[in-house]
Amino acid sequence: MMMFLIIIWLASGIAAADTSHKTPEKSHLQHSGKMNHEAMTGKFEHRMVDKQIRAEFKVMSLVSMNMKDPGGATHHVMVKLFDNSDNQQIKEAVGKIKVIGPDKNEQVTSLKDYSGIFAANFTFDHKGKYGVICLVKINGEKHLFKFWYPHE
Repeated sequence: MMMFLIIIWLASGIAAADTSHKTPEKSHLQHSGKMNHEAMTGKFEHRMVDKQIRAEFKVMSLVSMNMKDPGGATHHVMVKLFDNSDNQQIKEAVGKIKVIGPDKNEQVTSLKDYSGIFAANFTFDHKGKYGVICLVKINGEKHLFKFWYPHE
């Protein structure tokens, strides 16, 4: 019974954490408010839009995926891209992700294309907020997405 109450409490806290806002300094950037951090499963989701391109990010611990990185990375950052005007998934893009840790160390990795899902591995070895900056180029146009990943 206690476990059931804890699960209900966690679920209500996650639902209450959803917010919607526009970034004031760049009106073309919009956050859908779809942030979801599930500490028990090692998954984090974030959606945002830049110039009609919607990016859906997932940050997952490699342990939660039963995977191990030969380079010692601990997390997998994935992004799916969509044309927001017709909701079609974008299958061709190039880009990089920069992650800035709470200790101010930076990691930059090119996105690898896994059949329309773009991803890169990183090492999150300190607790705290990690800045995630993703720059992608689609049909010659650059799109920039930024968000915070709260690593616990």
